[in-house]
Formats: sequence, structure tokens, C-alpha cells
Amino acid sequence: MEYDLIAKGGWVIDGTGGPAFRADVAVLDGLIADVGHLGDSTAAKVLDATGLYVVPGFIDAHVHGDLMLLADPVHLPALRQGVTTYIIGQDGSSFAPGSASTVEYMRRYTAGFNGNPPEVESDWNGVESYLARFDRKVAINVAYLIPNGNVRLEVMGHDPRPATDDELKAMRKIVRQGMDAGAVGVSTGLDYLPSRHADAREIAALCEAIVPDDGVYVTHMRAYGHNAPVGMEEVYEIVRASGVAAHISHYNGPAEILLPLIDHGISMGFDLTYDTYPYLAGSTILGMVALPPWVQEGGIEPTMARLADPSVRARLDSEWFPAPPQYPLEKMHLAMVADPDWRWAEGSTVTEAAAKAGVKPGQFVCEILLASNLAVGVVNFRANDRTEADVRAILRHPSHMAGSDGIFCGGYPHPRGWGAFARYLGHHTRDLGDYTWPEAITHLAAHAARRFRLTDRGLVRPGLVADLALFDPATVTDRSTYANGRVLAEGVRHVVVNGVLALENGEPTGQTPGRALRRG
Repeated sequence: MEYDLIAKGGWVIDGTGGPAFRADVAVLDGLIADVGHLGDSTAAKVLDATGLYVVPGFIDAHVHGDLMLLADPVHLPALRQGVTTYIIGQDGSSFAPGSASTVEYMRRYTAGFNGNPPEVESDWNGVESYLARFDRKVAINVAYLIPNGNVRLEVMGHDPRPATDDELKAMRKIVRQGMDAGAVGVSTGLDYLPSRHADAREIAALCEAIVPDDGVYVTHMRAYGHNAPVGMEEVYEIVRASGVAAHISHYNGPAEILLPLIDHGISMGFDLTYDTYPYLAGSTILGMVALPPWVQEGGIEPTMARLADPSVRARLDSEWFPAPPQYPLEKMHLAMVADPDWRWAEGSTVTEAAAKAGVKPGQFVCEILLASNLAVGVVNFRANDRTEADVRAILRHPSHMAGSDGIFCGGYPHPRGWGAFARYLGHHTRDLGDYTWPEAITHLAAHAARRFRLTDRGLVRPGLVADLALFDPATVTDRSTYANGRVLAEGVRHVVVNGVLALENGEPTGQTPGRALRRG
């Protein structure tokens, strides 16, 4: 038998949770053709897998890889970790559906975490044409969530009031169009604008529109950490009203609070899962964590006008900045600054940069946001939020799957985009023993495949799509740090995407076999 590719002599961990077994894996016409001892079978390409684990390609359940993947199609941060699929359209804030004004707002508002590469033109007009931008043009696959912020902007703009019945009908129509174009669910980002204004009734109405297609509701909740019960009560309400399967994004915080909330939801019969990244710090946009909600109402221009208003600045100085912050400015590092004249501040904490600028930290926040049109990203530590023991407990729960929450813009990004999956493998599996190797592969691949209905991948099994990663269990490790977040991971030797070799001996082949994985 002549195959396109054979990975020969490796140890297969197939994603089912079973132990590693010695086998060859053959690929033909983009599919896994055989798994076993293939003897004298030949292939156009033979990979020596001796001493390597051969596993299903990893699926990143939460990542900000939309525009930045289009700007960097080969995308080594993913390939060097064995990641073959991104779930994009996260946090209720992405780039389809929407009119030109909606897309432009999202590009500007989310630039601190989604990036806004000028070389990527907004030349799509909906979910279908947006997904087409990825097909065979990037190295890895994407599956898409319809962002509720886009839907709300299209129907209601920045109006903060609850939606009327007619507006809900219009929103549901947009969601149905997105699902028909191949989306796998709906996302919300309830700390961001305009997602913040959506109530449980509105979200449940959108979720009802995706239930017939087995869509998933993915949420950046309204409250995390010690306040996670508030966020989870809203999730319960939405699931109870709509019957939707729910997935919690970046579910980080005290394990003794978070895990019982998941178990309680499951005990009520809810289909409930979550993702995490294995780090203590988070990352987002500066305005969201450093300004009160009333300053941000109405979107970019009204926020900028308020920040330029001396009376507003005086009120912030007297009422807001002196109060104990949820995110301490002295621990908040500037990851991405859009304005080149202020880029010197990247890598410093807000208080360090303010001292260099000769202003109070609060005034510095206002000035750098004004200069960059709000496009400032940060790496931030929430006060008394989580410990390493919490991270280790949360990642072991059977409802868990891996999501990097990777951000690929700025000079000092959070290391998770370059290291989360490798850290799960090296630090948490090999070094700490939080997983067995089969458990790790299930959490990093198979769980997300099931969650997002990617039924043709996530396992090493004949007949499924050949998304494969081959790594050395003795050397796989993350190298990115908070001081240098752009260091590529090590130990992943080869990566196959849709049957095509995208990474060979740790180097990109230049091939772009990724596809938009449309529902159904």
C-alpha cells in the first residue's frame, strides 16, 4: 500500500484515554488511513517517530487568533505546541457578522487583545466570507463562534437598555444566518462593550436559535474569581431558559469556589464545560480593568471625550483611582501600546511607567489610553485571585479542556499564547504529574473536539481527519515568560494538518493547509 505519509515507530496516544501503544500511523488523502504495524508499506513521506508520542492535533478552545492568524498564516506559536485548530470569535467581540462600521469598531475596540494588523483588510461581508479568508490560506484550522457583541451592535448600537421583542427577533435572525454559514455557537464577553449590556433574557434568546444545530454557548462571564457564583447563576439561568450546552471561557480563580459551581450545574442536568490556561496572570485591554464602567459607556469616541475632559479626570482622581483596585496598577504590565510615541512603556508596570512619565498612575492611564485610541493591552494579576494549587486543581476536573487565551500582539504579550499547551505537557504532565500522558492528550484535544462538535478529528483513529502532533515527552516544554512572551515552545517535532505536513523537525514547511471547520 502506498500512502501519502507514514509516522513510523512512534507511541500512539489516541485521545480516548487509553494507554500509549507502539504503532505506525498512515495518512492518505487527508485522512488517517491506518494505525498499526504497517510493515513494508511505503509513503511519499516517512517520519521517523522513534521515541515520540503521536497524538491528535491539539484544539485551542479559547484564543484570540482571528486577525493575527490572517496576518501570520504560518503561525509558529501554535505549530510549535502541536496546536492544529483554533476556536475563534471569542468574548463576544470579533469581526463577523456586521456592517463596515461594526467591524471597524471591533477592530479598534479589541486591538489590545485581538490586534489590528493594517495589512489585513476587512474585505468580508459576513460569517461565510469571513471564514473563507482562512480556507487553505493559514497553517491551522479555525472554528467560529458568533460574537453577541457584533449582533447587538448591528441591531441596537451602543444603547444600554434591554432589547425589545422585535430587536430579539432581528438578533436571532442574524445568529441563524451565522449558524447556517457554519458557525459552531455563540460567544459573549460580559465585561466588554456592548456585550455588557446584554441581559440573560437576550442571551437565552440567541442561544435558543443555536440549540437546533447543537450549537454551544461560550461565555466570558459577568463575574469571576471570588464573585464567580454571580456569573455562574446567570449561566444557569440562560441554560435553564434555552436548553443550550454552555462552556465557560478562562475559568480561573479559587478552586474551592469554582469547581463546586461546575459540579452543581452538572447535577442539575446542564451540559457544562470550561477551559483554562495554566498561569496566574490574565491579560486584557487596559480600559476594561482600569476605568469604571461609566467612563466607557457608548464606545470609543465617548470614552475618549470623557478621558479628555478635566472634570472627568478630576472625578477619577478623587473617587476611582484612590479606591482599592480589583487589578492593582503596580502589578499590571503594559503588553501592547498602539501609539509609537508611548511604546517605550511596554514591559513596564503602570506605576513604573507613570513614574517615568512624571505623572500619577491614574493620570498615566488616561493619557496612554488617549494617545492610543484605547488600544492598550495589559498583563494583569487580580488581587487574591488564584494560586498554583488552584490552577492544578482546576485543570484536573473532567469538564476541563485547554484554552490558551493567546494574544499575539504587542511587544510584551502574555506568555500563554506561545506556551500554554507546551506548559500543560512539560510542566503539568511530565514534571508535576497532574495528568498522565493519556489524560493530557484528552484534555488538550479530544475534549474540545467533542465540545465543539468537531466529530471528524480529536482522535488518532482510521477514517478521521489527519490532524496530528508528534512530540518528545522528555523535552517538550514552554520557554515563553512574562519578561519575554514571544519565545517558541520546544519538543514538538512534527505537525500534520488535514494530512499535510505543516511542521517538520521543528521548522515550518510553509504549507497552509488549514480550513474553516464549518458546522456539519
